[in-house]
Amino acid sequence: MTPTAKEQVIQLLKSIETGEQAPVGYINAEKYIQHNLNVGDGLAGFGAVLQQLPKGSAKVNTVRVLQDGDFVITHTEYDFFGPKIGFDIFRFEHGKIVEHWDNLQQTPAQANPSGHTMTDGDKTIKDLEKTAANKKLVADFVDDVLVNGKLEKLASYFDGDHYIQHNPAIADGLSGLGAALKYLAEQGITMKYNRVHQILGEGNFVLVISEGEFAGKWTSFYDLFRVQNGKIAEHWDTMEAIPPRQGWKNQNGKFGF
Repeated sequence: MTPTAKEQVIQLLKSIETGEQAPVGYINAEKYIQHNLNVGDGLAGFGAVLQQLPKGSAKVNTVRVLQDGDFVITHTEYDFFGPKIGFDIFRFEHGKIVEHWDNLQQTPAQANPSGHTMTDGDKTIKDLEKTAANKKLVADFVDDVLVNGKLEKLASYFDGDHYIQHNPAIADGLSGLGAALKYLAEQGITMKYNRVHQILGEGNFVLVISEGEFAGKWTSFYDLFRVQNGKIAEHWDTMEAIPPRQGWKNQNGKFGF
């Protein structure tokens, strides 16, 4: 029986660790568009990175996997040229993988102020019939609060202070988020969301892909939200600085949705 799209992606990522060749066959060798700017385009670029890995050094543990139409999204713990947390997005066309995006952040040495890691927490996908409503809720939150800075609307998206936070520097609750924003402002560190590129979701989980600035650097933001009873209940993210264009190993851009 042919593996599902989710199973194919999990197997492909695990093959980075195991060296198994068969999952590479899930990729359309004639058309594989790469958006990781540190990797060359096509299957050749993917293969070149794998060849640079010291043998037996890679570890891959996929914690969450979602599907939205032709897109499969994973949330994964890597040890791949060092420990990292990553979101990967794969687009399927006619049953084959044809495009890949990701956002990687170095794994912190310790838990966040509330004791959470970047990947622990709820994994259960449910409320499939609410996918569209949950995507709209999160889209409105990101547009109102993160892009347009309407902090007076912040509390309306949450159930009081019941908010689980997995960002490595921020504590739980709206109080934790408020304290972090205040600290950034006091230190003169800017965090600005300028543009949302894509919103993908399945049931109670919604991933938002955005670009903006953090501490003066052009940055890609991937934010995963869990929605419960019409409110944002949990948040995971990765931030990755976008390298200068002259250093790109492909010309597809970081986003390109």
